[in-house]
Amino acid sequence: MQWTNLSEHTVYENPWFRVNLADVALPDGRHLDHFLIRLRPVAVATAVNEANEVLMLWRHRFITDSWGWELAAGVVEDGEETAAAAAREMEEETGWRPGPLRHLLTVEPSNGLSDARHHLYWTDEATRVGHPQDDFESSRREWVPLKLVPDMIARGEVPAANMAAGLLMLHHLRLG
Repeated sequence: MQWTNLSEHTVYENPWFRVNLADVALPDGRHLDHFLIRLRPVAVATAVNEANEVLMLWRHRFITDSWGWELAAGVVEDGEETAAAAAREMEEETGWRPGPLRHLLTVEPSNGLSDARHHLYWTDEATRVGHPQDDFESSRREWVPLKLVPDMIARGEVPAANMAAGLLMLHHLRLG
């Protein structure tokens, strides 16, 4: 039951994404027009300290008009490795420089509509380097006990699916 993308063309483009229209063949031979969004990869990073606290950001998302806990994240620049982008974003958004990053997981948050891939990393070493360069990205940055994460997600305090998936994986790795 595989769908086949026979062709696609761009209907809108900017530096962050493209909206394309695809001619898709269904398994029964029918065709349909399907809009899709082509996005640059996203890199995400956090740290877990010796007390099993995870570095998080409290921020507002104007698109959904919601507040929630997130991890530092951003777009991977052309030619940049995903781990390097994750380290850069963590330092810019939190003021903490990560030690060696470990790949946690890669998720496709909306694979019925876009080709977005979010690459999540973590470290157990981080050094405070100063006030976050991109402090406008969040209202505050805090070390949150990892043991609280499942209940926070259940209460809707971590609304982004990619962040929830990464935090639950970290919880599993660190606390079982």
